[in-house]
Amino acid sequence: MRTQVAIIGAGPAGLLLGQLLHKAGVDNVILERKYRDYVLSRIRAGVLEQGTVDLLTKAGVGARLCAEGLSHEGFALGFANRRLRIDLKGLTGGKIVTVYGQTEVTRDLMDARAAVGLTTIYEADDVTLHDFDGVNPRVSWRKDGASRELACDFIAGCDGFHGVSRTSIPAGAIEMFERVYPFGWLGVLADVPPCSHELIYAGHDRGFALCSMRSAIRSRYYIQCPLDANPATWSDQMFWDELRRRLDPEAASHVVTGPSIEKSIAPLRSFVAEPLRFGKLFLAGDAAHIVPPTGAKGLNLAASDVHYLSEALIEHYGEKSDAGIDGYSAKALDRIWKSERFSWAMTSMLHRFDRQNSFERRMQEAEFLYLEGSIAARTGLAENYVGLPF
Repeated sequence: MRTQVAIIGAGPAGLLLGQLLHKAGVDNVILERKYRDYVLSRIRAGVLEQGTVDLLTKAGVGARLCAEGLSHEGFALGFANRRLRIDLKGLTGGKIVTVYGQTEVTRDLMDARAAVGLTTIYEADDVTLHDFDGVNPRVSWRKDGASRELACDFIAGCDGFHGVSRTSIPAGAIEMFERVYPFGWLGVLADVPPCSHELIYAGHDRGFALCSMRSAIRSRYYIQCPLDANPATWSDQMFWDELRRRLDPEAASHVVTGPSIEKSIAPLRSFVAEPLRFGKLFLAGDAAHIVPPTGAKGLNLAASDVHYLSEALIEHYGEKSDAGIDGYSAKALDRIWKSERFSWAMTSMLHRFDRQNSFERRMQEAEFLYLEGSIAARTGLAENYVGLPF
């Protein structure tokens, strides 16, 4: 087999890259080690920046998003039983965000790819990247007991934090920056109406809480918990009771309870690998960076990576220029580090840390008070939340 671009990973980053390249006439094949329904079973956040919405629309998969997505003109910060609304639309000259689940984004991209007969190989075992530091890169794998190989011009590593792409790069060729947070989020998905029509990020002495949603009748709630917590030991009633304790009285009074559809714990990590290019191999999405979910930047950062990388590859084939390819890593990393800073700042302000002293707690309070009293501070927060320009 041969293609122009081999894409490793059929998550949102890989699928979106494949769709954008296809629309521009660049041939590509996607390899995914899991089966299709497994990829669709991953429960992830779904707050989309306008730039991400525009990119999905450009890729031809914006119809259901525009019909079913929930437009949000603001969100709320909670602290010490008080609530502060951040007016995204008013503070940013009309920009908003759209709530649309990552699972639905993935499904739309999968369906679009299947509709035009593009090649996606699921359940590809032992994927191995070869010769990407030379002129003839290739990818090998096993499927149904047989060995397969794909020759290509470039490899795009979109296979997540634990994927093979980044780990295939020789030691010392990339530098990795990381912070692992000493807590996780216990999340519950339930078919109940959300307690607020906009998201609430709440800091509390007992720990962080987030009130989110997937639709007008499906809610997603989170509470900060120890990393070693076991979801099985948390009954639904225990979760709802603890969630209410961490919210302001009005929000707590509007929490509608019900049986959980899914309950899991997500660890929090900040991570960046740089550079994002090694020879003919490019990293994008979670293979290149991880942000804590506070601030909803993960999927949006993957989309901006894909924007830069797709433009670079399209320029290479269409204009015979490598300027975009040569500049991809620096351009993507500039936006990545700014989003990492925002997510780190939100996480630091709203979570309770082990061995946190009284001074550090007062600094969190001071940060919230500054936001309450300063339009400039709220504007900066809003600009980052709706998404920095690509």
